Amino acid sequence: MKNKISYGIIVLFAFVLGGLAMYYFSLQNRVVVTTEGEKVTQVATACKSCNSTVIMENGSLSAAVEKTIDSVVMVKIEKTTALVTKEGSGSGFIYKLDNDYAYIMTNHHVVDGAKKVTIITNNDEEIEAKVLGSDEYLDIAVIQIKKKDYMENLTIISSDKKPNLGDTVFTIGSPVGYEYRNTVTSGIISGLDRHVEVSVKNSSQEDYVMEVIQTDTAVNPGNSGGPLFNSNGEVIGVISMKFVNNSIEGMGFAIPIDLAMKHVATLEKGERIERPLLGVATVNVNDTYALYQLRDKFTIPSDIKEGIAVAELTEKSGAANSDLKVGDVIIKLNDAKVKNSAYLKYLLYKYNPGDTVTITYNRNGKINTTKIKLTKNEEN
Repeated sequence: MKNKISYGIIVLFAFVLGGLAMYYFSLQNRVVVTTEGEKVTQVATACKSCNSTVIMENGSLSAAVEKTIDSVVMVKIEKTTALVTKEGSGSGFIYKLDNDYAYIMTNHHVVDGAKKVTIITNNDEEIEAKVLGSDEYLDIAVIQIKKKDYMENLTIISSDKKPNLGDTVFTIGSPVGYEYRNTVTSGIISGLDRHVEVSVKNSSQEDYVMEVIQTDTAVNPGNSGGPLFNSNGEVIGVISMKFVNNSIEGMGFAIPIDLAMKHVATLEKGERIERPLLGVATVNVNDTYALYQLRDKFTIPSDIKEGIAVAELTEKSGAANSDLKVGDVIIKLNDAKVKNSAYLKYLLYKYNPGDTVTITYNRNGKINTTKIKLTKNEEN
């Protein structure tokens, strides 16, 4: 009997001790759930055996999606080439409403060359649309449709609120086409102020640089022109492109919305965005074939690895009235480095006709500067 009592006491003691140990361990790994509006954040405190605090965000984007999805549309286009009509599609979003019309933003490359544009709303209504204005360098187009009572415009992020690296973002669009319209994908901001060289004039090489937001949000054909949202459902960018390569995954890019909004009023009026002309024809210093073709005019020292060589000066232009000569290598525009011809155009288009810029150039190994007054570019 005595042995049985002793055995019971031991078992009871072990049970209590085990419970205390489990309680202590749970305190070191407890999960605290807090509710902030509609966002739920789980915070796991650091345990003694861990090296760092683990923070997990379980907040759903469903509320933000619900309030924005009806303002995202599918953009269906028809092109006629060689007597053959082809259809294509992209995405867009309502950014403005007035008494009679809804204004939709999308990409230039979505509607470029379209003979007919139709907007398909979230409730499957098809509305004939008119392209008011479009710009190939900005890759933004403005479309107008008749306003419907159920339409609402999206909120554009205010200029004093800047996206941050690592912010949660999402997009809504029509990847592949009609069957997968209103697809929602999410991710984070992977990079800010990225510079991606692109071909705008359908040339064999990149002739412009786009300033974009990088995201790992899934972007597929048909997402072009759709909005990139922050977690509050505010538009921070316009989906434009992605890197396509078997070895690359999750690298999509969006045009910052503030860049688009700077010129949207001009596009709404159907006017062309005025851009300046420097007045030089150039060739990249690493373009050995082009330089070989110009060998009778000038040669570039082999130690010059970056910049653009002046191949020709345009008559009556700012460059023609400056100290620049054929064969000079332009290396800076104001304080910004000129890597190649694409970067020169990107930097130049930050200014307006009539502005004066300082060009730094290399002539026979000597660094010089000259001031050039920019003129109006009639070609763009």
